Formats: sequence, C-alpha cells, structure tokens
Amino acid sequence: QVQLVESGGGLVQAGGSLRLSCAASGRTFSSYAMGWFRQAPGKEREFVAAINWSGGSTYYADFVKGRSTISRDNAKNTVYLQMNSLKPEDTAVYYCAKSYGGYYSDYEGDFGSWGQGTQVTVSS
Repeated sequence: QVQLVESGGGLVQAGGSLRLSCAASGRTFSSYAMGWFRQAPGKEREFVAAINWSGGSTYYADFVKGRSTISRDNAKNTVYLQMNSLKPEDTAVYYCAKSYGGYYSDYEGDFGSWGQGTQVTVSS
C-alpha cells in the first residue's frame, strides 16, 4: 500500500505563489500517473491537475490553467504542484493522489491512493 504525504501548504496573500509537494512511498511510483485535487469548505472535491507516469503529459482544470504547473521527479518519488497568481477562491485542502494506471485522468475514481491533504489559504 503506497503512502502519500503532502507538504508545502500555508497562508499566502492573493497574487502569491506556493509549491506543493507529495512524497510517495514504494518502488512503483514511476509507473503511475499522479494527480492533485482540492476541496474547499462546503464544496465537493474537484480535480486540479494530473501528470502521466513519465511526466511527459500533463492536464489541468480550466481554473488553474496558465497559473499552475504539475511536475514529477521519479528519482525522488515526488510530485509537485507549483501554483502562481493565487486567488482567494483557491483556498482549499489540496490532496495528492496516485492513479491506478499510467495515463492521466481527471476522474476521482481512477485514483486509488490519497494523501491526507495540505491546507492552502489565500487571503485577499
């Protein structure tokens, strides 16, 4: 069972940046696509970004496109989410997830392992 541990969240002013990290245990990290989701208070969890097994393909939700970059370092078993030009509406708990397969998806059901989440708060 893989374990995912997110870090890098915090409080930032609107317009600022944060880099989230997700460290994964296990030796098969490089075989699987990874994703980031978020859940704001009172709202359902939603897709943010995903990256395929090699890092060669990425996919973003429209609301972060152009402001965020997902990347991975398979040698370090880590996936990142660089978020720029943050807005108050980006405030949420951000979750890292490991897909069942190697190709990215924006569907929660395609992800079988989840981290505990890291809080991102953007002040206006």
